[in-house]
Amino acid sequence: MPNLKEVRIRIASVQSTQQITSAMKMVSASKLRRAQNAILTLRPYARKLQEILGNLSGSIENSSAAVFAEKRRTDKVLLIVITSNKGLCGAFNANIIKTTVRLIQEKYTENQKNGTLELICIGKKGSEFFSRRNYKVLERLDHIFDHLSFEQISPLAERLISDFAQKRYDHIEVIYNQFKNAASQYVTTEQYLPVVASEVTVATTSEPDYIFEPGKEEIVGELLPKTLKIQLYKAILDSFAAEHGARMTAMHKATDNAQELLKNLRLSYNKARQAAITNEILEIVSGAEALKSN
Repeated sequence: MPNLKEVRIRIASVQSTQQITSAMKMVSASKLRRAQNAILTLRPYARKLQEILGNLSGSIENSSAAVFAEKRRTDKVLLIVITSNKGLCGAFNANIIKTTVRLIQEKYTENQKNGTLELICIGKKGSEFFSRRNYKVLERLDHIFDHLSFEQISPLAERLISDFAQKRYDHIEVIYNQFKNAASQYVTTEQYLPVVASEVTVATTSEPDYIFEPGKEEIVGELLPKTLKIQLYKAILDSFAAEHGARMTAMHKATDNAQELLKNLRLSYNKARQAAITNEILEIVSGAEALKSN
């Protein structure tokens, strides 16, 4: 039978932990609402941009943006890995790290061996993991989530576009958690550059009846960089919303588990207390009987 003092200490410890997890759940729920509104507002805009660009994809080859659709040998590869700065969010970070490691092993083993695979890590968890294991981490952008905005992401997207145009990289991919709801996030790997034909374009048999002013080539030249910026911003926003959804769910489960543990501990405490009282009664009765016999 456990000691009463030990059980009381454990009950106090679990109650303290439960208060922390409950508070973290409420904080994440508050942040999730804002992040969810942001990503759900951006998605239709990003989808429409992709659709328009897909319908114009035939004009990319004849425009100044042709370099962004150029298919090359994957001699130089860049992976953008988006995790979180903090833990306590279930398998959120572990899933991204496992997917990235598996992707490198399956597709980019040779690039990893000869040093032509580089990573840009957004979020401390990813950057710490890959830095400790001697992956070639080009940049650690842990500060992005502090003040997340399109203006903050835009320079990064411009740099990626410039690096690809200058053939510093032949292939760029983004690995992140796509937000579905508070309880569901999907690990997603997207090809960022070179630009691939939109699914809308593949499914459409006839070209939409658009009037182009000043012309297709000029529109593609303006639209493509903007679409790439929005695409990267959407991936980071998706990850940000998914992080708070995962943390809220994890803290909700932790709070429920703490409640169940408290129930068991209180039962154990009551049993131990009852046993102690019974032992004391037995000692008193035994003492009384001993006095009578004397």
